[in-house]
Amino acid sequence: MDIFKGIDLSDSFVLSWTLDDKFLIEIEASVWPESEYYQKPLDNEYTCYRNATIAFSSFSECLGVVGQNTRIPTLDLNGTSDYGNIDSFTQNNNGYQILGEFGNVVVLGGKVSIIFNT
Repeated sequence: MDIFKGIDLSDSFVLSWTLDDKFLIEIEASVWPESEYYQKPLDNEYTCYRNATIAFSSFSECLGVVGQNTRIPTLDLNGTSDYGNIDSFTQNNNGYQILGEFGNVVVLGGKVSIIFNT
C-alpha cells in the first residue's frame, strides 16, 4: 500500500490499540528514507523511529480485536513496553487483515490512514 511506502511494519512496535467507531493502532514506526515521513535518525537509533497511529475508519465490521489486558507486553531495557511487531498487513477486496503478537484482526471495508504524532 502506498501509504506505507518506506515504513517497515515488521520493525515497528505496537504500543496500544483501541476500537470504537475507529480502530486505532498506536505504533513506534520504523521509517526509512523512501518515506515522506523520514527524518534523520537519532545517534542511538538503527533507523528513524517515530510515533504514529494507523487508523481504520468507515468500516462495516472489525473482528478479532482483543483487550490489551489479555496480552503481556514486552518490557524494554529503557522501561518502555510494547506488544511486538506487525507481522503481516494485507489488503484484499473485503478490507484488511493485520496479524501480530497483539492478535489477528480483520477489518471489513473502510479506509486506512497513517498519522504521525512526532
